[in-house]
Amino acid sequence: MRKVVSNASEALASVLVDGMTIMSGGFGLCGIPTSLIEAVRLSGVKDLTIISNNAGIDGCGLGVLLETRQVRKMISSYVGENKLFAEQFLSGDLEVEFNPQGTLAERIRAGGAGIPAFYTKTGVGTMIAEGKEIRRFGRDDYVMETGLFADLAIVHAWTSDTEGNLLYRKTARNFNPMMATAARLTVAEVEHLVPAGEIDPDAVHTPGIFVKKIVHVPSPKKRIEQRTTRQKQVEELA
Repeated sequence: MRKVVSNASEALASVLVDGMTIMSGGFGLCGIPTSLIEAVRLSGVKDLTIISNNAGIDGCGLGVLLETRQVRKMISSYVGENKLFAEQFLSGDLEVEFNPQGTLAERIRAGGAGIPAFYTKTGVGTMIAEGKEIRRFGRDDYVMETGLFADLAIVHAWTSDTEGNLLYRKTARNFNPMMATAARLTVAEVEHLVPAGEIDPDAVHTPGIFVKKIVHVPSPKKRIEQRTTRQKQVEELA
């Protein structure tokens, strides 16, 4: 089966429907599937549930889907960089399910591994645990969290071969690899596309069996979420 398609819109053309759940990889603006997010926006699908570490920033990343009001619910762990997200949440237009970041990662990993639920100490005694089952193991209480599984996962990889074996680079390994396993269908946008067999099997982060379609996006525009600099120290000459 040929996995490589010409563009993001083609990759998602027969996939997107109203009301579906989409996992979107990346961390902040690092390793996010920008072209695939744009294809979701252009499709016009609505009432989406988005599972992502965050909602991008205003006008970038998943923030573009908030602008068009295509998102009904966000399952996230951090959303502090998006003013529109806050406005829609506070006005009741956007449903939000907050998770501690490690819990979100484990819920996704569990979903991909076929684990329906697990227990964790994180959140016990806080609002996170309200309405959830609490169980004691040994001397401590643990809260039950459910695994997450989506209709579609969109991920960004550094390199892929034509069979969909993926390599991620540095911070882009946050959430992308686990999301690729936790959906009925995974579509990857990749910066470098190589022939099958060129990637060392021991180096593969996501096996191609999880990836249904591949979009080659060379030299994507990469935004910096918060640019932090310091003044150059100039040594005084004696």
